[in-house]
Amino acid sequence: MGPRAVFGQAALSIAEENEDVFLISGDLGDSSGLARFKNKFPNRYINVGIAEQNMIGVASGLAKEGYNVFTTSFAPFITLRSGEQIRMNLGYMELNVKAVSIGSGLSMGFLGNSHYGIEDLAVMRAIPNITIVSPADCAEVVKVVQASSRFKGPMYIRLTGGVGNPPVYNDEYDFEIGKSIKLKDGKDITIFSCGSMVYECLEASNILEEDGISAKVVNMHTLKPFDQHALDDAIQNAKAIISVEEHSIIGGLGSLIAEYKSKYRNSPPQLLLGLPDYFGKTASYSYLLNNYGLVKEKIAKNIKDFLNTR
Repeated sequence: MGPRAVFGQAALSIAEENEDVFLISGDLGDSSGLARFKNKFPNRYINVGIAEQNMIGVASGLAKEGYNVFTTSFAPFITLRSGEQIRMNLGYMELNVKAVSIGSGLSMGFLGNSHYGIEDLAVMRAIPNITIVSPADCAEVVKVVQASSRFKGPMYIRLTGGVGNPPVYNDEYDFEIGKSIKLKDGKDITIFSCGSMVYECLEASNILEEDGISAKVVNMHTLKPFDQHALDDAIQNAKAIISVEEHSIIGGLGSLIAEYKSKYRNSPPQLLLGLPDYFGKTASYSYLLNNYGLVKEKIAKNIKDFLNTR
């Protein structure tokens, strides 16, 4: 299953245990993996139609009444179209609403730029009081949904990748909002990634290792609040810091790291890998990832080229 279907299963699971869980969709119930949820809990599910601004308003009202509300839509619609409502109701009023974006990044590439979620992190990071989480694989989607159901306050959950996403985690592990996870140790460079790029970075680190480059790989699943200790460690010990994300190079994970690094007098050089600052092609997901260099072989090559120029 892909992240959407897994989200739907996880939402169903927490709703079976908590009567205060409520789901609202912007006419994407089946696409969000919520078919079973709406059939089992029809009184705790609302399809507001293609009206995302209204969706956030309805969710906010339910949150005021004590419900733990999850809302879902495609990334550009739930963030850009609903930006004012999220800013006021979630950011300013800090209501207990979890905005879940499906198809973030390039996974909706066959529908073109109208459905790309390439600026959403930049927008959401700029709004105070909103926690931002981007799970690395389907196992972590479950972890995030479970953790978010216990979390009191507004949250943006960014789902990237498509059906058949390769797993990052094969064993049980502890997940904590705001605390990154070191997936691989290394002494030369530190690679920070989130979402779909975590797997690609792990694979890229293996390619680098064959060339004698030891890379630490960190899953920075929470982008706000981010794990400052992990960044401090990289700044103090790594020869270079690499950020890789399925998002614009402006305003996302790479920008977050650069902003934090700026307070240091001396810090390692940084390579930002992500999507360029222009509207791209309409194509399949796999083609787009390869075209923008967000696959393991090209990530490894870009890192090697960067290190060779230092």
